[in-house]
Amino acid sequence: MEDEISKAALKVINSADEPLETKEVEERVNKIIKNSTRTKLFYRLNNLRAEGLIKGKFIGPGKGVWIWWKKGIFEK
Repeated sequence: MEDEISKAALKVINSADEPLETKEVEERVNKIIKNSTRTKLFYRLNNLRAEGLIKGKFIGPGKGVWIWWKKGIFEK
């Protein structure tokens, strides 16, 4: 997690109080930095998920959507 896109995505997800779709994360990240594309962002989100810094899940039939949320948001 060294680059600006990863840092911005992590900041957006950790500041949200509910899970966000990739499109919502993209819109918020683009307010922070301008050189982000959906492909770059999705790659970084999956890396952050693999590192255990955020959670993510594919939902829906067909193409569906990915949702992303901060660790511990559903734990009580």
